[in-house]
Amino acid sequence: MSDNLKIITTEDGSHSLYNETLKETYHSFHGAFKESIHVFMLYGLDSWVMENPNRRPLRIFEVGFGTGLNAWLSLVWAEQNQIPVLYHSIEPFPLSEEIYSQLNYGDMDDAIFHYKPYLQRLHKADWDKGVVMSEYFNMKKEKTTLQEVKLYPSDVVFYDAFAPSKQPEMWEKEALNKVCDALNPGGIFTTYCASGQLKRNLKEIGLQVETLPGPPGKKEMTRAWKK
Repeated sequence: MSDNLKIITTEDGSHSLYNETLKETYHSFHGAFKESIHVFMLYGLDSWVMENPNRRPLRIFEVGFGTGLNAWLSLVWAEQNQIPVLYHSIEPFPLSEEIYSQLNYGDMDDAIFHYKPYLQRLHKADWDKGVVMSEYFNMKKEKTTLQEVKLYPSDVVFYDAFAPSKQPEMWEKEALNKVCDALNPGGIFTTYCASGQLKRNLKEIGLQVETLPGPPGKKEMTRAWKK
């Protein structure tokens, strides 16, 4: 196992990782599984489909592939809703098989247990090329940084970088503007972060910003729409 990563169990029973170098977790201590569903599925994908019932495919860009939880839940969502998804994710520091093979997300809900094998398939998929993962889910994950990646038009952005206190460069206006510039009109930017500076930056970029109820253990989160 990587020297600086430790698997931890969050309050809803799902795993996350603790980065000992940054002294930061990959997901909320209060529940990794519930956080991802709340922030990215409910206020991201479900909200986009409600506003765009006939637009297909749905194009997602994720900042921070990490444990693969958001990608896996998006695959489950795509299959259950029978909505084609094109998923683009970046991760400069991919996890080793020793770590991702132990993650327990597939055991969290009996209703989606049969999708469990896809979690490791997502991690094992080739980097830097498009891969057909299932009937409704195509993915391209790139081993690169936000500063270096070439972005495609997206409908929903999962902004899941480490907290501003740990990765301040990821929350500066320049980085946010790059992501939001590629966001299609009517698109959604969603993140667990609720900092005032983030909201000011997004408003200055030209997005319509909402403060929404946060996932368990967190009072607020941020969602923004591109007009």
